[in-house]
Amino acid sequence: MELRTARLLLREFAPDDWPAVLAYQSDPRYLRFYEWEGRTEAEVRDFVGMFVGWQGERPRTKYQFALVLPETGRLIGNCGIRVNDPARREGNIGYELDPAHWGRGYATEAARALLAFGFGDLGLHRVWAHCVAENAASARVLEKVGLRQEGRLREHEVFKGRWWDTLLYAILDRELAGDGARLSQDDRATPAPRGGDAGGTY
Repeated sequence: MELRTARLLLREFAPDDWPAVLAYQSDPRYLRFYEWEGRTEAEVRDFVGMFVGWQGERPRTKYQFALVLPETGRLIGNCGIRVNDPARREGNIGYELDPAHWGRGYATEAARALLAFGFGDLGLHRVWAHCVAENAASARVLEKVGLRQEGRLREHEVFKGRWWDTLLYAILDRELAGDGARLSQDDRATPAPRGGDAGGTY
């Protein structure tokens, strides 16, 4: 399956997507808010392979999309939505972007598409996300698409030799307003170096 927005194609992953993922995941700017010090071919092949494997699960509860620029076919990141609790109709979103494409509103556009898919096609009631508290750009993306901060988890994660606070955000189905694929001029100027998860929600 695939989703389309004004400027992006969100498509299923294929096994041969790994070189593009390895390229951006090796960038020091990308790695700043992740536990990884670096990435290897084997690790990224497994990473992409996990997403490919999810496509065959039934019932399907996890969707991870490659973010692609339609005009060139270039993969510039990924985003996903996972149903955590079908009975409570709850899920979470996350995304990551090639640093070469930060500051263009792509993360905001992708997040809006995920929310539209989650509340529409998947029938979710609540969608949450979390990010490292120091990643102000990621928090801004979540706020721009309508999520509200519900809490700050102090020293919630430990990596790169230190503790990190994380911020918890969520939105309810009745709070989603407008077309999930719409992108304002203000959105286009938003830097987005880190998605709505802080690692571990894939």
